[in-house]
Amino acid sequence: MKRKTKRTIGDSIAPAAHLSPSYRAIGTSGGFLLSVVIPVFNERGTIEEILHRVQAVELDKEIIIVDDGSTDGTRDILVALVGIAGGQRRARLPTRGKAIRVDNIRLFCQPTNHGKGAALRRGFREASGDIIVVQDADLEYDPTDYIRLIQPIVVGAADVVYGSRFLGGPHRVLLFWHSVGNRMLTLISNMLTNLNLTDVWTGYKAFRREVIQSLDLQEERFGFEPEVTAKIARGQWRIYEVPISYWGRTYGEGKKITWKDGVRGLWCLLKYNCAR
Repeated sequence: MKRKTKRTIGDSIAPAAHLSPSYRAIGTSGGFLLSVVIPVFNERGTIEEILHRVQAVELDKEIIIVDDGSTDGTRDILVALVGIAGGQRRARLPTRGKAIRVDNIRLFCQPTNHGKGAALRRGFREASGDIIVVQDADLEYDPTDYIRLIQPIVVGAADVVYGSRFLGGPHRVLLFWHSVGNRMLTLISNMLTNLNLTDVWTGYKAFRREVIQSLDLQEERFGFEPEVTAKIARGQWRIYEVPISYWGRTYGEGKKITWKDGVRGLWCLLKYNCAR
């Protein structure tokens, strides 16, 4: 039986038939709060820039950072930033000197590294916004896509939105075999869930808060992606896909997902779709 959803967000905004990725439909007066959950592990070189870009998006938001046991100085930067804030609305980033808003940032530190899935679970628990967006800290995903990503939820057309890297958005050309593996795993996921997604492993996902907080998530690392997709499909939540831009990085630039995560992903597809 399909779940019925109360339209508590954006009831006065344009109807679903007129979806358009623009600020005309969504803005700071949209009547909702966006929670941006940022899992972080050893991103010293990008963490300040991603915070600057997220804050530049003109939406009412809270930023929830979960440092997953960083050892490269990332945690020191984050702790310093939160400490500098001290109740102020704006502060300068510790190393780059850019002034950003800081009073809507909350930092949670995991004692040791457990993985992206574990960090996201913590962030989802702490989120209080109407809509939750996952934001990686490595600059591969562009926060200016938030408008496009959340609009189907805002207008009441969707419960979950996936930002697809394969629907025509601009992207850096990299790693052929990585994309082949992604597409194969997405195909298997679609066969098991009976969905028609193009990018299950996308890092850009948006959820109504009550949807993601209702799921019993277990995966510690990148197995989060097939697990959450399987459980959303089982719950019969309304899913949209929208095109996003993607600026992928190489392993030399710090990319963390490996072939082992692909094998684990295949196992998770079977575990969460075939076993109840």
